[in-house]
Amino acid sequence: MITNTSFLKDLGLEAHNPGTWIGSNSFDGAAVITSLSPVDGRVIGTASVTSTKQYHEVVAAAHEAYLSWRTVPAPKRGDAVRQFGDLLRQNKEALGTLVSYEMGKSLSEGMGEVQEMIDICDYAVGLSRQLAGATFKSERPDHFMMEQWHPAGVVGVISAFNFPVAVWAWNACIAWVCGDAVVWKGSEKVVLCAIACQKLWNQVAQANNLPAGLSGVITGGASLGVMMSEDRRLPVLSATGSTGMGREVGVKVAARFGKSILELGGNNAIIVTPSANLKMTVTAAVFGAVGTAGQRCTSTRRLIIHESIFNKVIDAIKGAYEQLSIGNPLQSSNHMGPLIDEAAVAMYLLALNNVDAAGGTFHLRGKKLEGPEYISGCYVSPSIAEVQNDFPIVQHETFAPLLYVMKYRDLKEAIEYQNNVPQGLSSAIMTESMQESLEFLSSTGSDCGIANVNIGTSGAEIGGAFGGEKETGGGRESGSDSWKAYMRRQTNTLNYGNVLPLAQGIEFNI
Repeated sequence: MITNTSFLKDLGLEAHNPGTWIGSNSFDGAAVITSLSPVDGRVIGTASVTSTKQYHEVVAAAHEAYLSWRTVPAPKRGDAVRQFGDLLRQNKEALGTLVSYEMGKSLSEGMGEVQEMIDICDYAVGLSRQLAGATFKSERPDHFMMEQWHPAGVVGVISAFNFPVAVWAWNACIAWVCGDAVVWKGSEKVVLCAIACQKLWNQVAQANNLPAGLSGVITGGASLGVMMSEDRRLPVLSATGSTGMGREVGVKVAARFGKSILELGGNNAIIVTPSANLKMTVTAAVFGAVGTAGQRCTSTRRLIIHESIFNKVIDAIKGAYEQLSIGNPLQSSNHMGPLIDEAAVAMYLLALNNVDAAGGTFHLRGKKLEGPEYISGCYVSPSIAEVQNDFPIVQHETFAPLLYVMKYRDLKEAIEYQNNVPQGLSSAIMTESMQESLEFLSSTGSDCGIANVNIGTSGAEIGGAFGGEKETGGGRESGSDSWKAYMRRQTNTLNYGNVLPLAQGIEFNI
C-alpha cells in the first residue's frame, strides 16, 4: 500500500475535499469518474464527467485558439513545446509516479513514459523548423510549382489506459508545432493522468499568454468518443484502443470525410532462429510478455521457435519467469505490477480456459494472486501456453501476460505464422544470420508496421513512425513524416509569364 502521496501535491492534485481537487470545476451534481488504483485498490480521486454542453464549449474554444495559433510562426510554436518539455523534466518523478500508481505499470516504466513525452517535445521543437514542402518542375514555360503544408485545424485525441500520457504527447506536441489545437479524451480508467498533463500545459499557456483552447481535456466514456468521431469540427481524429473501437471510429470519421489516425490492437511475435543469442532472446521475450503486465499494444504475444531449439528456449524462459517478482509497481524490486482492474483479471482467466478448450498445453499456468500484498484484486501471475497459430484464441489479442509458444521448421513457415493473424503492429526476429534478417525485413517478410532484428517487439523510439497494418489500423504517429497527418497538403502553381498555356498541350483559344 502506498503511504506517500506527495506526488499528487506536486502535480496540483492534492485533496481539497474528498472527491474534489483544487482548481477543478464545480461538480454541480454531475456524474463523476472515480479513479481507483490497481496497486492497492484505494480511491485516488474523482473527476466530473464532461457534459454535452461542456464538450461543445471545449471544441469551440479549441477552434478559436486554432484560428490565431495557425498564424504564429512555427518556430515560435515550437518554443512553447520546448517550455512544456522543460516543465516535464522538472515534474518527471511526480508524473511518472502517478502513471505507475493510477495505471499499475512499474515505476521504471512510468518514468520511461514521461521520458518519452520529453523526447517527443525535443523532436517537435526541431520539427518546427523543418515543416518542409517541395518544388516541382512545370511542363509549362514561365510556371513554378510547389507544395505547401498548412495546419489542419482541431485535432481530436482518444487515448487508452495503458499509455495514459505518452500517446497524447505524441499527438499533441506534433499537432501544436503544426499549428493545430488539441482536444483530448483520455481513458476514464486513468483520468487523473490527463488532468495532471493539462495542469502542466496550463502553466506554459499562462506564462506565454497562449489561448486556453489550445489544449482541452474532456472526461467520460464511449459516448464522448462517438461525439468526437462525428464532429466535423475535428478534421483529424487520432484514436488508440481496441480494433473494435477503431472500426467504429474509422467508419464514423470516414463518413464525414475526416482523417483518422488509428493505433489499434497487436498480436506481436518474435521468431527465434537456431542462431539466436539465447540471453538476448530471453530478455526480449520476457520483458515483451510481462512488461506492463502484458498490457502494451506491442507486448509479445507469440514466440515462434525453431523446433531444434524449442525445449532449450522454453526452459530458459521458464527459468526467467521463476525469478519474476510480482507486486507493488512502485517498489523497484518488482518486475510486474497489476492488471488495470478486476474486469481485466476476469478476461485473462477466461482466456486461459479458452486455451484449454482449444487443446493448448501450459508450460506455466497463471492465476489470480491472493494475499494482503495483492489487496486490489488485480494481480495475476503470467502464463506460457504451447498452441497452434490457427487457434481462435491465438488469433485474438489478450491484453494480459499470456505468452503463446509454437514450433516452426523453416523460416518461410515461421514468417507465415507471424503474418497469419488479423493484426499487424510489431514483429521481431532473433538471429545471427544476415540472410535471415534481410528475408524477414523484405517485402515477403513481416507484414507489420514495425519489424525488428535482435530486439523485442515492445518499446519504440520516437524518431521512427509508430503504427501498424491490417486490423492495427494503418495509422502512424510520432517520428519520420507522421507530422503530415496533422496538416493539409496544398499544391500551388504560379504563372510568372504573360500568356496562359494549358497543361497537357490543350488549346482553348478565345
